[in-house]
Amino acid sequence: METTKTANALQGGEWIIKESNPFETFIPEDFNEEQSMVMDMCEQFLQTEVLPIVDRIDKMEPGLMPSLMEKAGEQGLLSTSFPEAYGGLGKDFITSTIVNEGLGGGHSFSVAVAAHTGIGSLPILYFGTEAQKQKYIPKLASGEWKGAYGLTEPNSGSDALGAKTTAKLSDDGKYYILNGQKCWITNGGFADVYTVFAKIDGDKFTGFIVERGTEGFTQGPEEHKMGIKGSSTVQLYFQDCKIPVENVLGEIGKGHVIAFNILNIGRLKLCAATLGGSKKAADISIQYAKTREQFKISISKFGAIKHKLAEIAIRMWVCESALYRSAKWIDDKEHELLAGGKAFAEALLGAAEEYAIECAILKVYGSEVLDFVVDEGVQIHGGNGFSDEYMISKAYRDSRINRIYEGTNEINRLLTVDMVLKRAMKGKLDLMGPAMAVQKELMSIPDFGAEEEGEFAKERKAIANFKKAILMVAGAAVQKLMMQLDKEQEILMNIADMAIEVFHAESALLRVIKLANTRGASAVSLQTDIMRTYLYDAADRINKAGKDALNSFADGDELRMMHIGLKRFTKVEPFNTKDARRRIADQLIADNGYKF
Repeated sequence: METTKTANALQGGEWIIKESNPFETFIPEDFNEEQSMVMDMCEQFLQTEVLPIVDRIDKMEPGLMPSLMEKAGEQGLLSTSFPEAYGGLGKDFITSTIVNEGLGGGHSFSVAVAAHTGIGSLPILYFGTEAQKQKYIPKLASGEWKGAYGLTEPNSGSDALGAKTTAKLSDDGKYYILNGQKCWITNGGFADVYTVFAKIDGDKFTGFIVERGTEGFTQGPEEHKMGIKGSSTVQLYFQDCKIPVENVLGEIGKGHVIAFNILNIGRLKLCAATLGGSKKAADISIQYAKTREQFKISISKFGAIKHKLAEIAIRMWVCESALYRSAKWIDDKEHELLAGGKAFAEALLGAAEEYAIECAILKVYGSEVLDFVVDEGVQIHGGNGFSDEYMISKAYRDSRINRIYEGTNEINRLLTVDMVLKRAMKGKLDLMGPAMAVQKELMSIPDFGAEEEGEFAKERKAIANFKKAILMVAGAAVQKLMMQLDKEQEILMNIADMAIEVFHAESALLRVIKLANTRGASAVSLQTDIMRTYLYDAADRINKAGKDALNSFADGDELRMMHIGLKRFTKVEPFNTKDARRRIADQLIADNGYKF
């Protein structure tokens, strides 16, 4: 008998070449009682403490955001994932993901909390010395001190390692002298502790812990932003700023290890927060559609509005399915590494690194779902959606940043494919075998034998074929372009879009199969509508992305053959999505919100 695993757990990226077991897939309906209570607690906190004063937060009333964070700290909402040894609650990864989702609908407050509990605290928790952790983490966990993170510079955004901030050891060897500037620093205006990156001797990229009030450390005025106006964003300036040598974070020259490992977790948590924001915006739009009348009838009764409401719900439900499926993988991997003797920090970082591909996919999808939900929300509100009087206009402006930070969605798309290919080259992911099998299948006569039987057999076959489409396109691109592939960003983005669609479609299917098994098919008919509608539409999107990629590098008979293959692999049964969407929308309207 193997240890807790995880015997059948998939490695990162392995879902592309293997079938997942629905009964081993974690779904939101599996939350235990405590996890459900945590979600309710977050909702309660937003409703009582945050949403009633959202305008005051946006006006940046002095001291308001820090005091709100302290209140959240008193309720344990900042310390979910910190170990009990440092004043935290020591909860599992899924529970901390739930907190990010639960607080995700709090506009600027959500941003401040996510930055504090994530990039503002985790670098010290995972890479700090014992003395550093003892000094900082209990105060960060309680909210007494606030955390921030300084990586970006005016000329280095996506190219984080191109930073110009320097650190030089003082003559007496007691301090590093920092010179340079950082920009777009969330919580920068009020934080007490900053993780700042600089280059020692011009090339050793290194992390430092910098405290507010350090001589030579100043900050610029608050930035005026398009959205998340209540979130503190400033520039940081370092002029001969003396940092004690004991405040070096991690190893000298290994700052990139801190920066990139923290981003993996941040990306998944960002997906959770955008999902929480999506659900809030969806509820606002559903309730507005019910009360708004045109032509003496509620607009919620119009087919065009029902289509919008249903599509919002479909994308959120699919996003949620993929998010918690991945969070459980990370949670399981963390426990496996702990059981194998890894230290706390190494275990979670190792687990997040294992599923870095999925974290990048989730970041892209979650941020784009929120943008879609708020955009359609404004449209449902009509002219009122353009008015500051209505919350949906604020949600619309606040959403836009999510496709930019934690790595732009373009960078994350490129990373998704890059990480898959690198793992394949290292022999960690056997893409070659399955890709060759797909090529062989293309050359053979299609099998028109007996159809597979059983519930959801057609959907399972569709997902298997979608994966073949990815393997065919990616395999052909690698063969044809070889070392030039990394310069063909458009093709890489096409392949990433195929992967993003397939991962989410499969996650939705696995969730429905598991629910149907426990509750009976009739009890999950609307969830089945959601999954089938998504699958039907995803087939066309996968086909389009695949064609765009193939047309970029293939021609003649080879191109024609692969087009035929792509058509075969993205073929799905006809499905009446109009009626399915109407059923979904009717339930949303009856529930007066998103209750799936």
